[in-house]
Amino acid sequence: MAYITINGQPFPPPKRGVKPTVVTFVDSGRNANGTVVGQRVGRNQYKVDSLEWPWLSAAEWSRMLQILEDFFVYVTFPDPVTNSFKTLKMYPGDRTAEPYWVDENGMPTYYRNCKVNMVDCGE
Repeated sequence: MAYITINGQPFPPPKRGVKPTVVTFVDSGRNANGTVVGQRVGRNQYKVDSLEWPWLSAAEWSRMLQILEDFFVYVTFPDPVTNSFKTLKMYPGDRTAEPYWVDENGMPTYYRNCKVNMVDCGE
């Protein structure tokens, strides 16, 4: 199984440094005594931060970007809370990459430092 699968399509293993983040939203404030009062709003949400691939062919990066083209996608990733795979509806953050080699027509053939973050939609 791949570390991350998006819309059922396995992505290549990312480099070290992926940061699965668990976010708890709280409706909070302080009472007259200055004590924090509040409660959790909804469920924990996730961000798969700092997904990076140091080297991809133009064809592979294009395939990955096409999968992310729908904006809302279903992402399967290791959940650090349960230590099992979780699938959530997410959207991609900025997608960046540096063209490394180009062909005789000026089209990239390889990219380096390909990056994206996946953000939970909360559904």
